[in-house]
Amino acid sequence: MESSRSFFLCFLISLLTIHSFPPPSIAQLSPSETGTLFEIQQLLEYPEAFQDWNNSTDFCHLPPSPFLVIACSGNRVTELTVTGNNPSPSQIATSRKNPPFPNQTLSGNFSIVSFFTTLTNLTSLKILSMVSLGLWGPLPQVIDQLSSLQVLNISSNFIYGEIPASISSMKNLTSLGLSGNLLNGSVPDLVPLQSLQVLDLGVNQLGPAFPSLGPALVNITLRNNLMRSEIPSTIAGFDLLQRLDVSFNQLVGPIPPTLFSLPSIQYLVLRYNQLSGALPVNTLTCSGNLTYVDISENYLTGNLPACIGSGSGNRTVLSYWNCLSSGVSSRYQHNVSFCDKAVASTVQPSDGGQNDQSKSKLGVILGVIVGFVGAGGVVGLVILVIIIKAKRSNNKGRSSIKCDSFVVDKTPSVRGSPVVDGRHVPRSIKSPTLGLPPYHVFKLEDMEDATNNFDPANLVGEGSHGQLYKGCLRDGSTAMVKCLKLKQKHSQQNLQQHMEVISKLRHHHLVSVVGHCIVTYQDHPNTAMTLFLVLENVANGSLRDHLTDSKKREYLQWPQRMGITMGIARGIQFLHTGFTPGVFGNDLKTENILLDDSLTAKISSYNISLPSKVGSESPLNRQDASNCLSSTESPEKNDIYQLGVILLEVITGKPIISESEVDNLKYHLEKAVAESTSKLQELIDPSLRGTFAYESMKTAVEISTKCLCEDPSTRPTIEDVVWHLQYSMQVQQGWSTTSGNLSTKF
Repeated sequence: MESSRSFFLCFLISLLTIHSFPPPSIAQLSPSETGTLFEIQQLLEYPEAFQDWNNSTDFCHLPPSPFLVIACSGNRVTELTVTGNNPSPSQIATSRKNPPFPNQTLSGNFSIVSFFTTLTNLTSLKILSMVSLGLWGPLPQVIDQLSSLQVLNISSNFIYGEIPASISSMKNLTSLGLSGNLLNGSVPDLVPLQSLQVLDLGVNQLGPAFPSLGPALVNITLRNNLMRSEIPSTIAGFDLLQRLDVSFNQLVGPIPPTLFSLPSIQYLVLRYNQLSGALPVNTLTCSGNLTYVDISENYLTGNLPACIGSGSGNRTVLSYWNCLSSGVSSRYQHNVSFCDKAVASTVQPSDGGQNDQSKSKLGVILGVIVGFVGAGGVVGLVILVIIIKAKRSNNKGRSSIKCDSFVVDKTPSVRGSPVVDGRHVPRSIKSPTLGLPPYHVFKLEDMEDATNNFDPANLVGEGSHGQLYKGCLRDGSTAMVKCLKLKQKHSQQNLQQHMEVISKLRHHHLVSVVGHCIVTYQDHPNTAMTLFLVLENVANGSLRDHLTDSKKREYLQWPQRMGITMGIARGIQFLHTGFTPGVFGNDLKTENILLDDSLTAKISSYNISLPSKVGSESPLNRQDASNCLSSTESPEKNDIYQLGVILLEVITGKPIISESEVDNLKYHLEKAVAESTSKLQELIDPSLRGTFAYESMKTAVEISTKCLCEDPSTRPTIEDVVWHLQYSMQVQQGWSTTSGNLSTKF
């Protein structure tokens, strides 16, 4: 009996011991680590995920949350994952204020150096993820003191400047995510990161060189940057690489054939670069793991090798809008001359090493020469001023006019980029000219010569802000000259900065501004100005003209209409995401979509406003962009709605003039898709019958109706629209190649 009591007493003592002293794996954090977490809470300005923290919070056993994860080992934090809801830089207009992105970032009191210095107190931290929290500032060198980190993800914030070289010393890193920030400059050498498997630097402004990377990488994402070099041949040694996405850059030169045969490669996206040349048809082989290839919208020529051409099997291959020949539908390719011309005008990346030294020596020589010339230039300048004054006194016809011919900087750095109405305007993510003429700053005499002294016979149209003339430039090309009278006084510097922004909006699917001239009337009491915008001339009429004219409509079969709608979507995508800040609230309608001789679609009316003292109307809009069918408050989603209306007109061939017509067509199309192919056939333009694959048409109808959702928040992004149209085109291309074997034919 006595022994039983002793056993029971010992059992109680052991239970009390277990509950009083929990094992290290579930113990409370050390006071220093707890204090660090509270300090991080304060530095992040008390985000929603941290709201319930107090002195009794058990940080290692928080309830599950999609916004906050804290993992511990012993009494130390090993993982800190926080996800906010702040938009990324590509979604909002930017500013140079402090903080640089008001209402979207942490306040001006936030210090990114203090934040990362505090994080170094978590000495066992292996996983750090801070996504969409509004962090801003340059990434500090102190980041390398997080030496135990294996995963670092600070995507979708507002971190700018260059990636610090110290990041190369974080040798435990297996995953690095810095996408969706405002990082610029060259990527430091990442070869020392021998354990790095996942690298995501997408949607920044990094470049121009392709980064030096280690061969252990499994996933590389560099999309939407400013890389303008060749793909390095060293990538042939990346035997573990499964995914490579370098789309939306400016990469040049040939595609290394070894990319397709890397033993582990599954997903290869090289779309929207300036890659050129022909792939080796007889020697190129593909890895058996390769399932998806996108080489679209480059300058490739020749034939496709069998493994990504006729013999691709179940492999998805997108290759449209190159200059490829046999085996690829010519409906979705340019002529070889287009690619030859584009490659000839492509600026090749500069050579390093010896050439750089030569350039340096040349710079010294030129500096000495300029020094001597400068001394004489002062005397010459005095003489020139005297001559100009004499001319002004003798030439009353030109006495009150000054034509400014400032140089537009085509590639400013982020730090030196312009400020327009308080908004910081970094350089564009991607501004492909695709064979467009170079940008010029004209003189008044050029404008007078082009329009024959503004002959009324050359007047095309007239609005409240000025006139539109057809003109012939001195190089023999035809252009449209828009004359805008700026009646109120404002800063010439401000106008110059606006023109710098406009000069960068150059894209194959926009009616681009190819030059300008600013004329100042000095005798006017308000120093009034006239701005001449020289626009690309697109003389083949509008999409509305082609859809309503019975003869022109015969040339718009389904493949041609798909190419046109894809071009419109590409133009909108460039306006929304290819430039920071994005251009939203555009006047999108079929009469504002112009077609050139090859039926390439060009948006003629997009929303870039002049300085606020001039007026809010865009100089590129034919009318105020607010006159649209949808009254949604979101300019971005309003553009998606208007794109949906354009798609409806393309599919049905019917002009739409009211919102009630949109609702009616949307309802019947949704019903027809759900019920039967025959009902859908009744709603489609009769002239399209026999020219399309059913799955291609169905996909286009489905994405168009989604664009027209009453709730703007449920409408797709422009990337979603482009993806669906790509799929629709690919299905149509396969159907055309196999004469209807892949889908139902109407």
